[in-house]
Amino acid sequence: MKKYLTAVLGILLATVCVSIAGPDKEAIMAKEKAAWQAFKDKNADDFKKVVDKDFRGVYAEGISDLNQELADMKKWNMKSFTISDYTAFSDEKDVIVTTYVVKIEGTYDGKDHSGTFNAGSVWKEENGAWMAIFHTNAKQETPAKK
Repeated sequence: MKKYLTAVLGILLATVCVSIAGPDKEAIMAKEKAAWQAFKDKNADDFKKVVDKDFRGVYAEGISDLNQELADMKKWNMKSFTISDYTAFSDEKDVIVTTYVVKIEGTYDGKDHSGTFNAGSVWKEENGAWMAIFHTNAKQETPAKK
C-alpha cells in the first residue's frame, strides 16, 4: 500500500510540474506556423485564434496592431514561407519568447517582398490559450564588402 501511495504521489507531482512548466518548443512552434499559415491563406478567423486582440508588431514600415495586421494580410500574396533555426525560451510559466529565421516568397501591395528575415515573437498564456502578443522581423542584409 505504501509503495502504491508513493507511486501515485510521484505521478501527481510529475503532472503538476509538467502543467506548470508551460508549453514545449514544438507546441509553440506549431502555433507560430499556424499564425503564418493563416496569414498566408488570408484567413482572419484562424489568425485571430492564435494572435491576441492587443497584439503589437514592430517592422521597418512601422508599428502595427491586430487591425493593421489584418489589413496588411489582404495586401499580401504570400506564395510560401519556411521557418528554420527556431528557438524558444522562458523564465515565466505564462510567457515564452521565440526567435527564428523565416524565408518568404511573395508580394506585398504588388511589389516583391521575398527574402530571408530574422524574426521573433512573444507568446502569453491567457485563459488557458497561448496567444501571440508581439512579433517583429527584419530582412537579412548582405554585409558590405570591405
